Amino acid sequence: MKRNGTSKEDSAVRVELKYCEHCGGLWVREGGVTTVYCEKCLPKVAELPVPKKKPGRVRLPVGRRTLVGDYETDDSDTPDLEAVGGVA
Repeated sequence: MKRNGTSKEDSAVRVELKYCEHCGGLWVREGGVTTVYCEKCLPKVAELPVPKKKPGRVRLPVGRRTLVGDYETDDSDTPDLEAVGGVA
């Protein structure tokens, strides 16, 4: 079976559903394209200033630990967890 140069597969265009990372709107882009902004937002985003510093590793603030000295527990007030019958 011979194939001619024009088949349905050759003329098909692959598209992807994408959301705009600026306005959140949905739009369709050609498959394999890395554009992340819709055509309406491209001029707006192009006018934004370039960030001076690349975002680094996010670190959560860690405060000083609270130490409790000379704290004794009275085991008679602690319920027996197996006797309670709860499930964790």
